[in-house]
This record gives sequence, C-alpha cells and structure tokens, in this order.
Amino acid sequence: MPSTPRTGAPATQTTASQTTTAALDAALSTVRRNISLHGDLYPDDTTTDDRYPIRSAVPGFAAGENRGWTTSFWPGQQWLAWELTGDEEFRAAALRHAADFAARVRGEKDLDTHDLGFLYSLGSLTAARMAPDEASRADARAAALDAADHLMRRFLEPAGIIQAWGDLSDPRQAGRTIIDSLMNMPLLSWAHAETGDERYADAVRRHTTQLRENILRADDSTFHTFYWDTETGEPLRGATEQGAFDDSCWARGQAWGVYGFAINHRATGDPALLEAAWRCAEYFLAHLPADGVPYWDLVYTDENPAPRDSSAGAIAACGFLELAAVDTDRERAARARGIADTLVADLIAGYTPERPEDADALLLHSVYDLPKDNGVDEGTLWGDYFYLEALTRLHKPEWVTYW
Repeated sequence: MPSTPRTGAPATQTTASQTTTAALDAALSTVRRNISLHGDLYPDDTTTDDRYPIRSAVPGFAAGENRGWTTSFWPGQQWLAWELTGDEEFRAAALRHAADFAARVRGEKDLDTHDLGFLYSLGSLTAARMAPDEASRADARAAALDAADHLMRRFLEPAGIIQAWGDLSDPRQAGRTIIDSLMNMPLLSWAHAETGDERYADAVRRHTTQLRENILRADDSTFHTFYWDTETGEPLRGATEQGAFDDSCWARGQAWGVYGFAINHRATGDPALLEAAWRCAEYFLAHLPADGVPYWDLVYTDENPAPRDSSAGAIAACGFLELAAVDTDRERAARARGIADTLVADLIAGYTPERPEDADALLLHSVYDLPKDNGVDEGTLWGDYFYLEALTRLHKPEWVTYW
C-alpha cells in the first residue's frame, strides 16, 4: 500500500541545501532503475501502490505505447538526469523517446489535446537542443514545429484561446480552456522564435491575457477551467473538472498558475503576467498546511484534512524558482528563491521514499483526479519530473529551462 507521509516541522532553507545532493542521488538511482525496468515503453500516469505499471493497451495502442498527455515527463526526467551526470545511458534513452515523439506527431496519433506543449517541449525541444548530431537535432526540431502547428489548430477566434480537450467538434468542450494550458504556451513561443511567424506569438499573448483576466479570480485563487462563447468571444463561466467544487481552488491548478504565468512573462515581457504569477503564489502560500505540502484542493486545512498533492508542491517550487530568475526586483527574487528552497526541503523531508528502492516514484503522495478516484495518494509522472526539475534548478543554477 502507499506509504504515509512523514510528519514533522517544515524544513528550513539550510536543511534544504544540505539534503539536495542526497535527494538528487536517490532520484537519479530511481530514474536509472526505471529505465532498466521499462526499456523504451512508457509507464502509466500514476503508480499503483508506489510502483509504475506499463501504460495499458487501448484500441489503436499496444501496452506501453506513446499515448496520453503525460508520456513526455518520462524522457524529461532522463534529459535532466543526463544534464546532471553526463551519463550517456540517460541521453540514449531520451533520444529513443524523441524519435518516438517524432513518429507520434507525424502519424497524427492521439493529438487532440492542448497538452501538445507538455508533450513536445519535453519530448522534442530537449532533443532539438541537446542531441549529439545534427540529423537528430533537425528531426526533433521539425517534430516540435509540427506539434506547434497542431496546437494552433485549437486556437479559437474570436475568444482568443486555445481549446483544451478532445475533438474540436465536441459541443461539450466548445470554448473551454484550463489553467494547465499556461504550461503549453512555451511550445508556441519557441515556434515564434524559430520561424518569426507572428501567429504563434499572437496566440500566446491573447490566450495568456484571457486566462489572467478570467481564470484568475479577484481573491487571487483560480478556476480550474473556464468557458467562452465561441461566436462572440464573451467570457461565460468558471468551473472545475478535478477540484473539489467549482468555486474552490484546485491545488495543482494554482501551482500551474504560479509557474505558467511566470514563464509566459519571460516569453512576452508582459508585466501583468508577472504580477499574476505573484498573485497565484501568495494565495498558494497562504493556504499551505503546517508541513508545507498542499492538500489536493486548497479549500482543505489541517483542521479539515484531505489527501495531499505533493506534485502541486513540486510544480509550485519550480514556479518560485522561475520567479527568482525573472523578477528584476531583487528583494522579491530573493524571497522567491528562499520559498523554493523551503518547499523542496519539505518535499524531501516527508514525501520521498525512505530508500530509493521502496518505490518507483521519486515523489510520493500525489493526487491525479480525486473526484474520479484516479491516482489518489500515489506517485505521478509529472510530480516526479517537476520534483527532479526543482532539484536540478537548486543544484545547477545555470540550468537552461526546457520551458
């Protein structure tokens, strides 16, 4: 069964700095073991009793094939491991996945999602920058541009948003986007930088503005999802899909807001996006429990507890590290770095396996989708990736982001 979070006082910044190297060593040993375990197949979105099964077969896809929105977090971990160690085992595994991501986009396999940004920022842009030969870099670059063009098919006029899930003809999803979509915009920002095509940059500007104005509430919390009228572009209503209530604040969504608004500020230079990131950040911090790791929805408190979502803590830590990098106010940047140190130390202290071999996950006690009873109190591929990214950023300040 999944283990119980270790409890105790929140870790200090000093503790975080002292334990980062040991935590990295443990994480890297798990990534190495999982490569041996899974080969070139893809683990499932979440663990079962702290062990990753192979992604299940569905019509059109054999077991372990590249489908869904989370597969890129697996090679993303391998690229981080290679950058940290220089060990070619990690890069070789990541390059095999890069070839598979190129085949996926060219074969138009399971592309009906805005999460092409998640998939191809880690699945292809990494290889376009770090593959050892020009042919591999060119192939990965071409695949990423194909993915960006597929993502642009989801741009809806006159609402000025990227539609979130599923077939664009599905009336249930018409005019809908979600806060996670902020993390998919870097693929379009990269495509603009590569090609000079203003369509990509315009989509990023309009989409992020719509989210800042509508998905971010007046009290600095966020809706998970929001709808616009597809004919007039009028904002309609906020809702949730994975949070507790429509008017509550899903913890992972708030963490996406911290990181997503910050990275889009970096891309666009829009100061309003930096302030939006800080608004999300302050609300997130104000609703953390005593041990510094959020409940799955921020409506819950230590007096009214619920399952934790450690993946939200890892995403937020990366968001604070991004704020530390992009905020030109030195005092705010230093504060952001200190908060990130503490968030990571709290994750290490209570939400990692006692020994690496005790679990396939790097980070325990996450939640995928509690309302659907999916991946509750388990490891997740994205939780593992963002935890390792946060450790990498702390250990290697010169690291160049994949976003």
